[in-house]
Amino acid sequence: MPENIVITGARENNLQDVSLTIPKNQITLFTGVSGSGKSSIVFDTIAVESQRQLNETFTWFIRNRLPKYERPHADGIDELSVAIIVDQKPIGGNVRSTVGTMTDIYSVLRVLFSRHGTPSAGAATAYSFNDPAGMCTECDGIGRTVRLDIDRAVDWSKSLHEGALLLPGLTVGGWEWKLYAESGHFDPDRPIGDFTEAERELLLYGGDFTVQLQLRTGSVEMRFEGIVSRFTRLFLKRDTTSLSAKRREAADRFVVQRPCETCGGSRLNKAALATRIGGLNIADWTRMEVADLVEVLGLIDDPVATPIATAARRRLERLVGIGLGYLSLDRETTTLSGGEGQRLKMVRHLGSSLTGLTFVFDEPSVGLHPRDVGRLNDLLIRLRDRGNTVLVVEHDPDVIAIADHVVDMGPGAGRDGGRVVYEGPVAQLHTADTPTGRSMRHRTELKDSFRTPDGWLPLTGADLHNLRDVDVRFPTGVLTAVTGVAGSGKSTLVSEVFTSAYPEAVVIDQGAIRASSRSTPASFLGIMDTIRKVFAQVNGVPAGLFSFNSDGACGECAGRGVSYTDLAFMDPVTTTCPVCEGRRFHDEVLKHRVRGASIVDVLEMTAAGCMEFFDDQTLLRKLRTLNEVGLTYLSLGQPLSSLSGGERQRLKLATQLHRTGSVYVLDEPTTGLHRADVDTLITLLDRLVDAGNSVICVEHHMDVVKRADWIIDLGPEGGKHGGTLVFAGTPEQLLANRASFTAEYLRRDLGWE
Repeated sequence: MPENIVITGARENNLQDVSLTIPKNQITLFTGVSGSGKSSIVFDTIAVESQRQLNETFTWFIRNRLPKYERPHADGIDELSVAIIVDQKPIGGNVRSTVGTMTDIYSVLRVLFSRHGTPSAGAATAYSFNDPAGMCTECDGIGRTVRLDIDRAVDWSKSLHEGALLLPGLTVGGWEWKLYAESGHFDPDRPIGDFTEAERELLLYGGDFTVQLQLRTGSVEMRFEGIVSRFTRLFLKRDTTSLSAKRREAADRFVVQRPCETCGGSRLNKAALATRIGGLNIADWTRMEVADLVEVLGLIDDPVATPIATAARRRLERLVGIGLGYLSLDRETTTLSGGEGQRLKMVRHLGSSLTGLTFVFDEPSVGLHPRDVGRLNDLLIRLRDRGNTVLVVEHDPDVIAIADHVVDMGPGAGRDGGRVVYEGPVAQLHTADTPTGRSMRHRTELKDSFRTPDGWLPLTGADLHNLRDVDVRFPTGVLTAVTGVAGSGKSTLVSEVFTSAYPEAVVIDQGAIRASSRSTPASFLGIMDTIRKVFAQVNGVPAGLFSFNSDGACGECAGRGVSYTDLAFMDPVTTTCPVCEGRRFHDEVLKHRVRGASIVDVLEMTAAGCMEFFDDQTLLRKLRTLNEVGLTYLSLGQPLSSLSGGERQRLKLATQLHRTGSVYVLDEPTTGLHRADVDTLITLLDRLVDAGNSVICVEHHMDVVKRADWIIDLGPEGGKHGGTLVFAGTPEQLLANRASFTAEYLRRDLGWE
C-alpha cells in the first residue's frame, strides 16, 4: 500500500512549482508566516483534489447536486485518500440550529424521551422544535418572539406634522404618512401623547376602513392599517431576504426580542414539556451544561432506556474531552466562536470507525487557552493512531511539537513565499534558518516596565450568560489583555457587556468583511477612487474608464477576468477571458498610462510597490496602514475572498488606525499569525497606545500577555465554573497568582516551571 501523498509541480495561488512527499498515517504539520502558501497546499490543492476525485465516483444524478471543484493547478497529485476537512469557517445554520441538533445528540435524547419519559407525547418527532408535532405554536419553535417596540416607533411628545412616527416609510409628507395624518381621525397638530386611549388604539392597531388620499397622480382610496399592524406585516411576517439590507437594518432598530411567553423560551409545545424523566423535561436537559448532563444520563437504569442513554452519554463525553463541557445543547450554533465550531466539527468524526482517511485541520488551536491545547493534541494523536493521515495548518508551538513531520513554507508572504523552506522532523526545525526556526529559538521576555493607566472604564454587576456579578475596571491609556480558559466568559464580558456599556469603542472582530465578490484591498481601503482620479487627470479622460465595474469593464467577461462554465455533473471550468486575458479591462483602458504603468499594472502591484510608485499623500497615508498591520505583500487588486481570517481582521484594523483617544477592542488579533507576525502586531498595538488610545484584546497568546500593561483574567474554569474575576493587575503581579491557569502557563512560557 502506498505510504506517501505525492505532489508534483503545484502552482495554486502563490505556490512556486512545489513538489512534496507527505507521509501517510502520520501527523504532518504545515507552518510558515501568514500568506506563505500553507493553505494553498493543504486546502486548495490536496483537499480540493481529494473531494473532486471522490465526487467522480458518484452517478451523474448525484454529482449534479454536489459542490463543484476545479482541478487544482499541479502537474500531479497522487496516492490521495478521502479527505475530511475541519476548517474555521462558521458553522452557519440559523436560529433553529443548536449544539444538540448539529451533533445529533438531541435526536438521541428525543428517542429517549419518547421511549422512557412519562407521560409520553408520542414519537420522537413530538419532541422536535423543528417539527410541527413538537414546536411551540406561538413562536414556531424559535423560543423567542420579535415585537415592535412602540416607544421606539413613536415620539409621544410630537404631533404627526412634527414627525412623531419614526418607522421606516413614514416620513412627513410621504404617501404612507398621509394615511394617518390625512385620515380625518386624528388631529395632526396635536402631540400623540395627548391622544385619547381610543385614538391611540386606532393609530397603533386600527383598520377595517379606507382613507381617500390626494396624491400627485390623483385621488386614491387606500385601506387604513395601524402602524403596529403595518410594521408587523411588512417586516416581521414576511421573508426578510426580500428586503434590502438598508431597509432591514432600519427596521431592526425598532424591534425587541423576548423569550416566548407561551413556552418560556424552550421552543416546545405543552405536550412535549409535560414529559419527564427524573422530574426534568427535555428542555431542562438541553439547558444543562454538557458535563452535568453526562452525570444525569448515568443515573438511568432501564433495559430499554439504558442503551439509548449510553449512546447519548458517549457523544457528550467527547464534547467534554475536547474542552466543550461548558456548552449546553440548546446553544445556537450561530453564537459559537470559530474555535468552538471547529472543535464541534471534530467531535462528529470521533465516533467513526473508518480508517485510512485524511483529516485536514485549519489552525485547530484557535480560541484555545494553552491549558486546553493538550486536549486538542490528544485528539489529533487518536485520529492518527486509528490509521489516518492528519494534516494540520498551525502556528502554536505546542501543536507543532506533536507532529511526526513538518513542512515549513516561505520564506516570506505572497510573491515572496510559495516555496518549501524546510521539510523534516520537528527537532531539526528548531535549528533551521527559517522564520519559523528562528522564532522557535526566540523567547519573548516580560516587559521591564508597565504603562500607568490614565483613567478607568468600570463595569458593575456583569451577569450576562455565565458571568457571576462581575465588578471590573478596564484601564485607559494602556494595553489590556483579557485572558482565561475557553468558556470562562471573556467574549461575553468584552464583546457584549463592555461594548454595550461603551458603544463608542472601535470593535475589530474576526467576522467576514461585508463586500461583493469584486471587492479588493484597494476598494476596501477607499483608495480605488483616488487611483482612478490620478489616471483620469494624467490622461484627460473620465475616471469611470478605470473601473472594471463601470465604463472600463471588458465587454466579454463584464470585468470579472474569467469565464465560468457549469458543466452540470462534470467538473466546472473557469477559463481566463480570451478577450481581456484576465485583465478585466478593455484594450482602450490599457493605452492610458501613468509613469509607464497601466491601471492593470497598478492593481497587480503589492502595497509596498504602490508606496514607491505614487506620490499622492492621501493615497500614501492609507497604503502605510497596510504596512503597519503587516499586509504590504497583498496585491491591491487581490479578491478579498482570498484573505484568511487573520488577514481580514488586520485589514479592518488598517481602516481604523491613526485615531486618538479611542478605545479599541480586538477579538484574538493573533489568530492566523505566525510568531514573527505576532511581533509586528504587538508593535502596532503599542503604537496605538502611545498615540493616546486604549487597547483591549481578548487573547491567549503568551507573547501578547507578556507585552500587555494590564491583565484581566476570568475563570477559573469554563461554563458554570467560570464567569468570575480571577485576577486583575500587571503581568508581573500575575506571575505570583496560584489560582490562575493563565499565570501557570505564563510561568512555563518564561521557563520558570
